[in-house]
Amino acid sequence: MRKEIERCTGAVEYACNGHTVSVISSGDSGIYGMAGLVLEILHRKGLDIPVEVVCGVSAANAAAAALGAPLMNDFAVISLSDLLVPLERIKKRLEALAALDMVTVIYNPKSKTRTEPFEMMVSIFSAHRSAETAVGIVTKASSEDEEVVTVTTLGKLRECQIGMSTTIIIGSGDVALLDGRMVSLRGYRLDGNRADHE
Repeated sequence: MRKEIERCTGAVEYACNGHTVSVISSGDSGIYGMAGLVLEILHRKGLDIPVEVVCGVSAANAAAAALGAPLMNDFAVISLSDLLVPLERIKKRLEALAALDMVTVIYNPKSKTRTEPFEMMVSIFSAHRSAETAVGIVTKASSEDEEVVTVTTLGKLRECQIGMSTTIIIGSGDVALLDGRMVSLRGYRLDGNRADHE
């Protein structure tokens, strides 16, 4: 972290010298990864070097699989890291998402020293959604040391262990807890009736 420009610039320099280079990002390189930065550096330098962006499994997908199936309908993903995006812009985006009643995936929720964005996010969502809204928490999703898979509620979110490698999925009105798993109900007709939230 914080050395992305140096890593990508170095990779471009190696590629300019005829080497085949791989820039590795965790999750998916095109989702908060470094694929965009490599392409931006190539463009700014006016270089025509072939690039293949290989898709991976993002933390949103990995966390969703660990929790059940909470991303079956429309959803949004937002990072609470204010290293590259001003906190005021993050706040506006959170307010819009909370009001939309859309499943929301939260990346980079907080660190030991950076807790303000997390507290702000919980307050914003609590103003728009019930304290009983289902929330899933996965730390180090799909890694060898995946730690905690927790299904809780928005009202209890502040009590949970949360760090920078935690992915939080905040449910919407379409999310039900089925046998301990978060599931976004799409409205399929089961036994002639619309799937409900019970």
